[in-house]
Amino acid sequence: MSELHDTLRRHVDDGAVPGAVGMVARGDDVEVVAVGGVDVEGSAPMARDSIFRIASITKPITAAAVLMLVEDGLVGIDDPVEEWLPELAKPSVVRAPDAPADDVVPAARPITVEDLLSSRTGWGFPSDFSLPAVQALFEVQKDGRAPQAYPDPDTWLAALARVPMVHQPGEAWLYGTSSDLQGILVARASGRTLPEFLAERIFEPLGMKDTAFEVPAAKRDRFTSYYSTGATGAPELLDAPDGGWSTVPAFPSGQGGLVGTADDWLAFARMLLACGTANGHRLLSPTSVSRMTTNHLTARQREIGALFMEDQGWGYGGSVDVSPVDPWNVPGRYGWVGGTGTTAHIVPPTGTVTILLTQVGMRSPTPTPLMRDFWRCTAAG
Repeated sequence: MSELHDTLRRHVDDGAVPGAVGMVARGDDVEVVAVGGVDVEGSAPMARDSIFRIASITKPITAAAVLMLVEDGLVGIDDPVEEWLPELAKPSVVRAPDAPADDVVPAARPITVEDLLSSRTGWGFPSDFSLPAVQALFEVQKDGRAPQAYPDPDTWLAALARVPMVHQPGEAWLYGTSSDLQGILVARASGRTLPEFLAERIFEPLGMKDTAFEVPAAKRDRFTSYYSTGATGAPELLDAPDGGWSTVPAFPSGQGGLVGTADDWLAFARMLLACGTANGHRLLSPTSVSRMTTNHLTARQREIGALFMEDQGWGYGGSVDVSPVDPWNVPGRYGWVGGTGTTAHIVPPTGTVTILLTQVGMRSPTPTPLMRDFWRCTAAG
């Protein structure tokens, strides 16, 4: 038994999660630990190939898809997005972040593709959820862990366009909304649905055979149940294997709509570590990978998102460590956490990949004790 096994086992035994899959890969040396069960009843043991709702560790994959369109010449980093998202041609912005939602001014400049990629669109969540414009956004940008509750992308985008932005384009890092906008951009610019584009350009070339926006009947015996943390601290069922992910939703969410396995995300991570290549094929240029995994935020923008960032930066689709606050924060470490209890990171200086998949939703943007223990354990290896 390893330290990784003992770490995960301890959190299963204390009832924090029914089960977990943890993975740490250093080159060809891969340690995988599966503990507990796929549900609280223990109807089946957790396994390396168990399928999870991966939530926001979808975001790096969506950002990679946008960069593929840039490399295809279909969109430009500095292009205004209104060419593909005309609903966003004339957005309004609250006069100040704490101003009433009806005290607005026009956007000072167009929203660009780079604004979407860096989550500086003007819509999204800052650390202060009480701001009037943020409260208005909650009516449209609901819980990203339940994309089945969203209308189709066209309807959603029209509703978003009526909500004032909390900051001017490019001014502030704001969480969540930009990744959904990236997904719509990919679909409209490519002429494919987001599921089709991701399957053709990322999942199939990388052999990510279980990553998708749905779980077909033949795979549901590997699909974990999903829980929230109840008032007593015990998991409470939110979604069973035959529930919300039985079909592709009307809104395939670029910010958190995928399911997948640890090995699938490992394949994506290895492609990034290899500067965009996998299996003898190039999926992204080294320049695109560098832009994904480089911090684009100023100190002030990092401060605005401090609730989410914990003193780190942001690339495209994921955080980038810039400060060694904790033992696992290595400058250049790239990845993110998912609100369903998932985390995935690459550490380019050491060639390490760390992935943790669980099925209990987070109660806040603050990483859970299990996540921190996992990071501490894998950083020490």
